[in-house]
Amino acid sequence: MLDVRRLRLLRELARRGTIAAVAEALSFSPSAVSQQLGVLEREAGLPLLERTGRRVRLTPAGQNLVRHAEAVLERLEQADADLAEARGGLAGALRIGAFPTATRAIVPAALVALARRHPGLEPMVCETDPAAVAHALRAGDLDVALVHSYDFVPAEREPGLTTEPLYGEAMYLAEPAGGTPGARGADAGRPSVGDLPQPPAAPDQGAVLRAHARSPWITATPGTLCHTMTTRACQAAGFTPRVRHQVDEFATVLALVAAGQGVAVVPQLGVAGPADPAVHLTRLVMQRRTGLAFRSGAGTHPAVAAFGAALRAAVPPDLAGSRAEA
Repeated sequence: MLDVRRLRLLRELARRGTIAAVAEALSFSPSAVSQQLGVLEREAGLPLLERTGRRVRLTPAGQNLVRHAEAVLERLEQADADLAEARGGLAGALRIGAFPTATRAIVPAALVALARRHPGLEPMVCETDPAAVAHALRAGDLDVALVHSYDFVPAEREPGLTTEPLYGEAMYLAEPAGGTPGARGADAGRPSVGDLPQPPAAPDQGAVLRAHARSPWITATPGTLCHTMTTRACQAAGFTPRVRHQVDEFATVLALVAAGQGVAVVPQLGVAGPADPAVHLTRLVMQRRTGLAFRSGAGTHPAVAAFGAALRAAVPPDLAGSRAEA
């Protein structure tokens, strides 16, 4: 009989590519991972791995076994959900991953509702960049997480995970009210932060961005979806942004914009708040889409379902009407 824990290691190896990465993610030593995978090969009765330099590649038999492992792990999640339902009464920890704007604008209200309905449940929120969510969920470090994607950075399907759409956000170009050095004619009369949301989208997103082809830009740090989104949106408009500052927190981004340090693309939740007359916004055509991710099979787990329901009820009305695939 194949051991489920070893199947999980094989699945992680298929996703991460190296034994060292699997060991780091699951808090094992590399030698322990190698040993357990060796035992799995003996249990299977044929080679599952072949080395290519420092990386390990799965044989066709190994790849096929990973597909079976995904199905087995999903059924185990369903079994756990059924047992939790049978026990009745939600209790214990629920580990939640969320990115900063959602953590600030939506998650607190969801936690209040969750505590009122299920006082025995202990939600534990950890700010997690969506790019790191898949590994954290598969490794068991998180039970559920908010993830997002952009028009220029579509979400890739992650084996072993399920994502349900929650809401969509408008995206805005933020620029100093007086313009920025190098801008080739910014539009006049742009709304301030306090005027959100705007009903019409900009008719020509490329033209709006190209007006700042020579401007300094403020982006998120490399490796984040936000950084990739800005870079790709500008490249689609015909130029590569000249990045001056790299900042992940949108309030800081807007403060730098107000100080004349550059322009930036920010989502609706990132600009909602008190109006700053030093910042002008232009609505773009693109959107950011947010979804709720969890391990496949765990969607019916009472704790996951309860948090999902509380989260949907906490989505502001101006976001709830824009539901798109995350």
